Amino acid sequence: MLAQLSPSPSPSPANLTHFVHRRTFRNSTLAVAASPPTANSSRPPIQANIFINSTFSSSVNNSKGFTLEANEEEIDWMNLESDIRLWTRALRPVQWYPGHIMKTEKELREQLKLMDVVIEVRDARIPLSTTHPKMDAWLGNRKRILVLNREDMISTEDRNDWARYFAKQGIKVIFTNGKLGMGAMKLGRLAKSLAGDVNGKRREKGLLPRPVRAGIIGYPNVGKSSLINRLLKRKICAAAPRPGVTREMKWVKLGDGLDLLDSPGMLPMRIDDQAAAIKLAICDDIGEKAYDFIDVAGILVQMLARIPEVGSRALYSRYKIQLDGGCGKKFVKTLGLDLFGGDSHQAAFRILSDFRKGKFGYISLERPPL
Repeated sequence: MLAQLSPSPSPSPANLTHFVHRRTFRNSTLAVAASPPTANSSRPPIQANIFINSTFSSSVNNSKGFTLEANEEEIDWMNLESDIRLWTRALRPVQWYPGHIMKTEKELREQLKLMDVVIEVRDARIPLSTTHPKMDAWLGNRKRILVLNREDMISTEDRNDWARYFAKQGIKVIFTNGKLGMGAMKLGRLAKSLAGDVNGKRREKGLLPRPVRAGIIGYPNVGKSSLINRLLKRKICAAAPRPGVTREMKWVKLGDGLDLLDSPGMLPMRIDDQAAAIKLAICDDIGEKAYDFIDVAGILVQMLARIPEVGSRALYSRYKIQLDGGCGKKFVKTLGLDLFGGDSHQAAFRILSDFRKGKFGYISLERPPL
């Protein structure tokens, strides 16, 4: 069962790597609504479920549909991350390591030694959760480009925050939309420019020039193959909106100057950080067999209720269901009874699909560490 929400204990900084950024939302009025919103009511710019937000000292029973719209609300992402860890303790661990990943990981690591530049693709909604814990060790001092794909699913403010965060680390970042091709050509130019000294050194040794070799790596379903197809302006790599489509490595040529390696999504054999794992499931960056839909959708509901851009009112507006007691799993089961004849799995699938299709707006599930 999902744990009921309660004010978080003080989290240990040593155990938290995500969600340590606080964001303040302003320019709204203070109001308490003692009745559910109507279908025609407009969504206020800010709202928070006080039952689950320990930032406020006021106490209002959310089971009666009370919400607070604050004049200034500070979202503590560290506490939210701590709560996600708490919620996942009672759940089946999210683990997925199919045979094709095990088979190709060793080969990919060998191929990395031959690459002039490595392009790591992450999901822009969860950039910290979609990097392999061994990535830095694999790459060493090799030239690297970080691509945050699905940039259309996060806000401009989030893009700017992540750009500043990685710039401070000296990492070149490109935001892309693999479906529409935005950022793809810029990526190709940057890869060539970073590895431009390759042929200069070859000429000094009396060798003929060769194409720059770039490897595209990352977690499953973050958009690696779609980016290659956009760069080539034709579909040459299998791509689909589900994890595990690419099962073997494939070299493709981009003109005469750039060779690209498409690779299967790489995951650690065991995901120790279950807060990260649950976000992989929410964002469809891990195989469906790895998790229980109802559990994952329940946690997503509890997360969305804490994020002011969504909040409990937006959930009610979309599904006409109150988040009773702050329990996301109960919300999913109620939706199953109301819309799907008691089928909670279908209800969970609907909620997850709505999030993945951007029905709740520009929602990032992580913020840059301070």
